[in-house]
Amino acid sequence: MGVKSMELNKRKLRILQAIIDDYIVSAEPVGSRTIAKKYDIGISSATIRNEMADLEEMGYLEQPHTSAGRIPSDKGYRLYVDRLMKIKRLSVAEAKYIKDIYAKKTNQLEQVIIQTSKLLSSLTNYTAVVLGPKMDQVLIKHIQLVPIDKRCALLILITNTGITKDAVISIPEGIDEDYLYRISNMLNHLFKDKSIEDIKLEPLLKIQKDMTQHREFFNSIIDALTTSIDVGDSSEVYLGGAANIFNYPEYHDIIKAKEFFDLLEQKEFLYKLLVRTEDSGVSVTIGQENQYKELKEYSIVTASYSVGGRTLGTLSIIGPTRMEYSKAISVMDFLGKTLSDYLTQLFAEG
Repeated sequence: MGVKSMELNKRKLRILQAIIDDYIVSAEPVGSRTIAKKYDIGISSATIRNEMADLEEMGYLEQPHTSAGRIPSDKGYRLYVDRLMKIKRLSVAEAKYIKDIYAKKTNQLEQVIIQTSKLLSSLTNYTAVVLGPKMDQVLIKHIQLVPIDKRCALLILITNTGITKDAVISIPEGIDEDYLYRISNMLNHLFKDKSIEDIKLEPLLKIQKDMTQHREFFNSIIDALTTSIDVGDSSEVYLGGAANIFNYPEYHDIIKAKEFFDLLEQKEFLYKLLVRTEDSGVSVTIGQENQYKELKEYSIVTASYSVGGRTLGTLSIIGPTRMEYSKAISVMDFLGKTLSDYLTQLFAEG
């Protein structure tokens, strides 16, 4: 076969696009007759068949078993996402539906994230995975020491996203409510509007040197702050529409379905998967491109959300490689921006 005939020309691209469009809807291998009948390409079924054979040899199509039809390979999907598909814009009704959901104001960030995971799954019909805000990315808005009784105080840390962390610390003798109030002011002066990832405890240690008579008390404050800003367990993973996978015939197999649900139960695995995504915009990872072997048969579409331009967390959907990428990307892009605008308006001035 000559080199020229194996070029990825416009005709081959048009045929590949038609095959992928058809397979995304039908989940059935696509034959040359189907393409000739349904798509106005202007060439015979025999010519289409030859072009499909070329596309298979080039790695963009696969022929499952003895079927006469072809299905896209991961390489084919990648070319489709990067060059061929037409972005399917959200309908006016869908955009309004999203905006109406976020119009219902709440100061409970967790409720916003849970609602977002439900929105994502219902709009795309795939499984949504949302990573809650990472503590190392949020800003401190207020630190307060509140007396509980003569022996204990509550150290409260409030962030710009409404997240509240608290810890109980022991109060030594001789420290009254007024003294706690002055220490709270000092802490706020040092740390207000700083990102938690940038916090250095040296300033507090310097204060500690000047407060030698209450060294143990300041040690407990340092320990409580350090515990509060520990990022190891500060990002929750929220799921939406886990059962959506049953909408796709390739997952009617009970073993495949069980493997998928086992995957979703591994919150730590999902956290590691999503926390790697720092890029702005929407990213698509297809099948074999996934780093983890457990995801080699899935595609993942990911976007980030932010407050005031600072990335806080990640939105993601997981589905079969036969995903309706155009709709998925459109939803992720719109929802990521809408959520970011909502959170910025809600918390940036808080």
